[in-house]
Amino acid sequence: MNVRQHYAGLIDIGGGNALALHTDGVGTKVLVAEMLKEYRTVGIDCVAMNVNDLICVGAEPIALVDYLALEKMDQRLVNDVTIGLEKGARDAGIAIVAGETAVMPDVIHGFDLSAMSIGIVKKSRIITGEKAKVGDAIIGLPSSGVHSNGLTLARKILFKKGFDRNIARELLTPTRIYVKQIMKLLKSRIQIHGLAHITGGAFSKLKRIGERADVGFYLDDLFRPHEIFEKIQEQGHVSDREMYRTFNMGTGFLVFCPRNEAKNALRALPDARKVGEVINERKVIVEADSKKIEVEVW
Repeated sequence: MNVRQHYAGLIDIGGGNALALHTDGVGTKVLVAEMLKEYRTVGIDCVAMNVNDLICVGAEPIALVDYLALEKMDQRLVNDVTIGLEKGARDAGIAIVAGETAVMPDVIHGFDLSAMSIGIVKKSRIITGEKAKVGDAIIGLPSSGVHSNGLTLARKILFKKGFDRNIARELLTPTRIYVKQIMKLLKSRIQIHGLAHITGGAFSKLKRIGERADVGFYLDDLFRPHEIFEKIQEQGHVSDREMYRTFNMGTGFLVFCPRNEAKNALRALPDARKVGEVINERKVIVEADSKKIEVEVW
């Protein structure tokens, strides 16, 4: 197969199965961890950013290898990052099978954390989003906060007048891991037409599914954005469109299913709710506070 799918790359391994491979990191969230000298949550983020993308093709995550690059050896930092990685792995139900730590003062200032992950899926159960149809229900799961995207913009705005430890701790809230909920949904045999992890590019990334299926998306009942998003928008004078193109705004994962399967999907996902529907216009529209925001057009 050797093709790039919705989020993870897929390789045909025979026997009707495919391996899903993905690599991702924590991004500039590591800078917030450095500011606070608190490193126990970024390992969770690293796992989350990998496994949440693997499940978008219907794959069950099974293992991960991590890569920690340091400016100088700091054993406490290494230990704390490892604690987070182990917690994230437990939450995702995967094994960390290997890892690498590199000290590179000529390249790294501070530290960086990334990983490569692997999952497995039956070829007949691969989800690409191309089956999404007009009228399909869009089910949303709440986020835990900013997650691991948009931290460069968030830092520049929120710390413009000085460092705030309380805000920094809020930004360090770990990315929610959706593996167990989504795998339960997939194993229930409810018909699923698409899955989307709301990360980099936020809701504009729905274009990937839209182009495959020749559809668009109307999101009129997303979860209320956390207060941190309101602070970012107000203090940085950021437009509504840019907020929904940068941040998850309170909704971290989306499931696309036939309208008649929506009740079953909601029963399988207790903290989820219907947040919109698939439309025949090639665009992403968010309705929030009586405003219609055109997030992406193709």
